[in-house]
Amino acid sequence: MTFELLCMALIALFFGLVVAFSGYKLFLVLLPIWGFFAGFFLGAQTIAFIFDDGKFLATAAAVVVGFVVGAIFAILSYLFYVAAVALIGYWAGYAATVGIFGLFMDPGFLIWIIAVVVGIVVAGVVLRFNLAKIAIIIITAVGGTSLVIYTLLAVFRGVAYVSLLENPVKLAIDNSFWWLIFFLIMAVLGIVGQIQANKGFEVETYNRMEGMM
Repeated sequence: MTFELLCMALIALFFGLVVAFSGYKLFLVLLPIWGFFAGFFLGAQTIAFIFDDGKFLATAAAVVVGFVVGAIFAILSYLFYVAAVALIGYWAGYAATVGIFGLFMDPGFLIWIIAVVVGIVVAGVVLRFNLAKIAIIIITAVGGTSLVIYTLLAVFRGVAYVSLLENPVKLAIDNSFWWLIFFLIMAVLGIVGQIQANKGFEVETYNRMEGMM
């Protein structure tokens, strides 16, 4: 491993740990970054599932659509608190569905349409019952844990980053069942730790469009 790759891995691990255990307090800072990557994955996966037989980033169209959707998500998340919460809820439902169904089925249009529906339902539930805080805590804990695990897989198991993005849950389990145990333990610790640390802290809602007018 080169020194540059080692530095990148250490940065990714540090960032993953910070997000997993302090994601709620860093929510406003993370929004544009999270919004872009969530949108990029969603856009690129949509093209992959519908046109490219589930092969992630197989065509230039997938990359272009991913960048466009990512930019839209980032802007909406930055401007509107409600949009940010809705997108977080949607991404949670979508990503979880893709990951779970991907364990048993080949990627394709059916998984995509089910994931889209589940994502919309989860977003609606989060907004309807004001579950933004717990949703943000869960997403950041799981997302930070995922980054840590997949960085370790890339460094120590030589797994390509594109393969990690195609179906990271299945890939982790295929490498070793202990990765799943590690994931569950760290994610739970992150959730519990954030709940305890943020009992008296609430992220302020915002609508930045009002300040621009």
